[in-house]
Amino acid sequence: MNNPKKIKVGCFALVDPFRPLDHQLERIAGMGFQCADITDSHSGGLLSSGIFHAAVSLDDNPFDVKRLFDRHGLEISSMAAHAHLLDPSTPARYGNTEVMKAVKLAATIGVKYVITTELDPETEWGKNLSYDQQVLIVAEKLHEPVRMAGDLGVTILLESHGPLTGTIQGLKDIMAALGNPDSIGINLDTGNSWLGGANPVAMAREFKGRIGHIHWKDLPAEMEPQRGTIHGCGFSSIALGEGVIDIAGVCAVLADAGIEASTFEIVGEENLKNSHEFLKQQNIA
Repeated sequence: MNNPKKIKVGCFALVDPFRPLDHQLERIAGMGFQCADITDSHSGGLLSSGIFHAAVSLDDNPFDVKRLFDRHGLEISSMAAHAHLLDPSTPARYGNTEVMKAVKLAATIGVKYVITTELDPETEWGKNLSYDQQVLIVAEKLHEPVRMAGDLGVTILLESHGPLTGTIQGLKDIMAALGNPDSIGINLDTGNSWLGGANPVAMAREFKGRIGHIHWKDLPAEMEPQRGTIHGCGFSSIALGEGVIDIAGVCAVLADAGIEASTFEIVGEENLKNSHEFLKQQNIA
């Protein structure tokens, strides 16, 4: 009988608010986790880079970033590069230029995955796009980043965090519009996919061979009225197994998928530890 390799488990690197990345990594390592992600990336700025935000500049020396993780004995599981892909392109808005920078930074220090998404549109122009226009706009903005990722040995993972990526069909249509290259895949967010109206177990089954990374979170029953009306939430306030999402079902589907790493998007040290125990009980971590 096969003995599937266990998935490494870490944390979204924002455990304590308003503390820099070095502090976040110290806390994560102190709880015994194996990895963390680069939670956010930006173009710079005093408040966003060091004082109020555990973020990484896209123009940082990539090896300084790696050395910081290495100092705490943590692997970098992925790099977040969530972009406003449904709104008009402008230098003032995080878009495909920033995703391409994230790909280059990740490739330089051997990070396999850059996670992006389209997010809900903020402009009237973006809100008035038809479904077909949404797919085309997102695919056009991701075309060059995905092509570059393929050349550099990185995979861009789409996360459920918007009107397209919140559905199985939307994810399939974006990848099809890009030609389904190996350099595009899925970051399964168990909470966001459920919140957007999808079934996380069905999503895991549909994309089993394309899921490179997982964001774990469970959500409480009181969020059910919001299901299908919002596309994603940053964190869960409960441990895995305490909410309404079939996390055990997701684990059963993905136990032999060969996924290397995952991170919790959950607040509270006790919730994090209980969630880790839950995954161990499912024999996936």
